[in-house]
Amino acid sequence: MGVTPTLGPYLLPHILSPIHAKYTDLKLYVREDAPSDLEYGLLNSQHDFILSTQPIMSSSLVVAPLFREPLKLAISRDHKLASKKTINRMDLLGEQVLTIGEHHRFHRQITELCEKVGAEVRRDYEGTSLDTLRQMVVMGMGIAFLPALYALSEIRDDKELRVADVEGVNVMRNHALAWRSTSPQRHFYKELATEIQKIVRANLSSVVIPIG
Repeated sequence: MGVTPTLGPYLLPHILSPIHAKYTDLKLYVREDAPSDLEYGLLNSQHDFILSTQPIMSSSLVVAPLFREPLKLAISRDHKLASKKTINRMDLLGEQVLTIGEHHRFHRQITELCEKVGAEVRRDYEGTSLDTLRQMVVMGMGIAFLPALYALSEIRDDKELRVADVEGVNVMRNHALAWRSTSPQRHFYKELATEIQKIVRANLSSVVIPIG
């Protein structure tokens, strides 16, 4: 199974145990990569299926949408916006926004968001991971948008960071399971996608928006 590094570590702990309980003979070997590389690897049989961020473009693949994940604003506690009760999109005008490397789809999504709200992507500081981004925000190098599942999993100390929604900014990542349309296991992968949808709806609906 291929999975993107900005999703896998924060989703898999919630879904692997119930999947294993239902499919006791299933053995999953997980490999992380950027979404475009995951799609390429799936098409070239390097993965049996992938758990990735949409869009997944190839017509040779079957794509089963799973859920939508909001992005949350992360700011240091000494940032000027940290004390505001409500943060709106106008507050982001001119702000320096940190993101991960440009080969990630997440980078492009943040760049598009910044263009819409008048914020600026910091080109001189690009994190290699979401953890790096979080530490850069704590050090006051800028603000960042972080996936909701990451925030749930990794941001526990609100003395360092404030995690907030932004009024007027509704940015989502769409996640899906995908497999080759010719795969002999295609019926099982469809069943697996349905099972993941059920698990997400039962356990994570307060954090993400289930589909299906």
